[in-house]
Amino acid sequence: MTDIQVTHVGGPTALIEVEGWRLLTDPTFDPPGRKYSFGWGASSRKLHGPAIPAGDIGPIDAVLLSHDHHGDNLDDAGRAFLPRAKQVLTTVSGAKRLRGNAYGLAPHSATVLQRPGRPAVTITATPCRHGPPLSRPISGDVIGFVLSWDGQQHGALWITGDTVLYDEVRQVPQRTKIGTMLLHLGCVQFPVTGPARYTMTAAQAIELCRLAQPHTTMPVHYEGWKHFHESRDAIEATFAQAPDSVRASLTWLPLGAPYLIRT
Repeated sequence: MTDIQVTHVGGPTALIEVEGWRLLTDPTFDPPGRKYSFGWGASSRKLHGPAIPAGDIGPIDAVLLSHDHHGDNLDDAGRAFLPRAKQVLTTVSGAKRLRGNAYGLAPHSATVLQRPGRPAVTITATPCRHGPPLSRPISGDVIGFVLSWDGQQHGALWITGDTVLYDEVRQVPQRTKIGTMLLHLGCVQFPVTGPARYTMTAAQAIELCRLAQPHTTMPVHYEGWKHFHESRDAIEATFAQAPDSVRASLTWLPLGAPYLIRT
């Protein structure tokens, strides 16, 4: 049995600590107030800064970067942080842009973190589609991550990345037993693209949880930006109608404070 410590820094950014490993997801450390372009006329303003500044994060073994081309997943201060990590795991196209310590993973490909005195952690990229059908050429490549190591009683840790719910995402729990989910939510929408959504809604998250049956479900990527259209209150209200097992798995991470999760 292995416990992990997860600290939600804000937005999609979380520090995951397990058996000596320190992993950071989607670094976003800019202060609030700036407006960011997302391409094709879409833009958004950052409303809240990080709960922990980049300088206080400490050493990082690997950054798990779902994608490098949107400011709500990698902002300027987050980009400046990347060289401090021993390794950055991201999309194949993103690794080509970032170079340096970046390593690209195609969906369903894997790499292993290994170091003497620590358990090996297998990191497998999972598919994402950051928008409606046929939007990939516009929204770009995105991946999620499944993390597996010896001692996980309930199953692997899945970081979904920015994605809507579609068949390839539904198939991830068929490939791997999932025990813990870090769910990127927020129901991202932009005025310029109308009703089109670019991340999961809470209702879609419930459907995915019914398929994966995780022991613990932790929402991230739902606060701190203007283009997030489902807040914590909205997510909680939807999950209140979910089956008992799904509702019981919902766990809110406090901002800036470590939280112990049993995997």
